[in-house]
Amino acid sequence: MPSTTAIRRLRSPHPTRPLWLLLGGLIVGTTVQAQGIYTCIDGTGRRITSDRPIKECLDREQKELGASGTVRKVHPPSYTAEERARLAAERKAQEAEQALIREERRRERALLVRYPNQAMHDKERAEALTQVDEVMGAVKKREETLLVQRKQIDNELEFYQGDREKAPSWLKRKIEDNEQQVQVQKRFLDEQLKEKERINARFDEELAKLRQLWRQSSGGAAALPR
Repeated sequence: MPSTTAIRRLRSPHPTRPLWLLLGGLIVGTTVQAQGIYTCIDGTGRRITSDRPIKECLDREQKELGASGTVRKVHPPSYTAEERARLAAERKAQEAEQALIREERRRERALLVRYPNQAMHDKERAEALTQVDEVMGAVKKREETLLVQRKQIDNELEFYQGDREKAPSWLKRKIEDNEQQVQVQKRFLDEQLKEKERINARFDEELAKLRQLWRQSSGGAAALPR
């Protein structure tokens, strides 16, 4: 039959540990649970654990764990003023890039709404070119009028043996005005030709993009740009 002392030892959870040690462990465990455990991997790849922020990992994130070992919080790196400025610049550049992407997506959606098919796009291209052709037609008519006027001036100049220097001032002014108007019309005609080139270039660029969007949209709503 076991002795009374043996029975007391069996009933005690830690018969060989003093009471103050058990109480101390309980206090430490409660403190750790309240503060959390910090863990990180330093620059050498070594994992470090501590009950406070780890100075070896100030340049990288640190995880704060709860008593159960789950992540309670992730502490970002502590950067210098120069590093913070660099990160802010990088973040600003990323935001600007994202804004450009969003604007491009908005433009793509607007293109699809405006031109649901190539027939609509071709129709608008033709209308834009027609407007320029109408302006060019008016310019050419003006050139024909100026040519008729020049023939009349040349007929008048024959009275002075075709010598401009012998012509009176009023005739010289008519010649100069006619020549200036001819140059103005030529420059204007050149501008309209360049405008047609710009229109075709714009519609060609749009058409190349639209063909991609039409292919994507034909694959279903999931393919539409967001």
